[in-house]
Amino acid sequence: MTLLTILEFPDPRLRTKAVPVTRFDAALARLAKDMLETMYAAPGIGLAASQVDQHIQMLVLDVSEEKNAPMVIINPRIVASEGRETCQEGCLSVPGIFADVERAERIRIEAQDLDGKTFELDADGLLAVCIQHEMDHLAGKLFVDYLSPLKRDMVRKKLEKQRRHADSTLTASA
Repeated sequence: MTLLTILEFPDPRLRTKAVPVTRFDAALARLAKDMLETMYAAPGIGLAASQVDQHIQMLVLDVSEEKNAPMVIINPRIVASEGRETCQEGCLSVPGIFADVERAERIRIEAQDLDGKTFELDADGLLAVCIQHEMDHLAGKLFVDYLSPLKRDMVRKKLEKQRRHADSTLTASA
């Protein structure tokens, strides 16, 4: 397995709309395993293929406390939703930034597994939030898009400053 590079905001590739998966093969299963390994190492609870520059409709997640319940969701579609709730979200593509985002409280999705079999899943709480967050990535949307333009610009500047600092630290130690 391989740790993949996670794209970071404002990388324009994060805005690419993912295409449906049509081939359910060993390469897809390998990508799912690599994405799970990358997500756990980050550490995170969800990762969309778009975040690792693979613009297909696949996401992985694990919201369990023990980190022993990995899920792979392919070609997801929300078929029902109800309620609204506001949760604080973060994102592996926007490291160190957290903000309140309003989402559906409960959702039902229709999706496919790694074998291409269709299934339905009812989700609420953290699982529902995570699925909606990752599905946004597949549509080229980030959680910072829910923020005001001013706050989004502040986030971009903060991340650029962090990257400059990290780069200068690496240069100084080399």
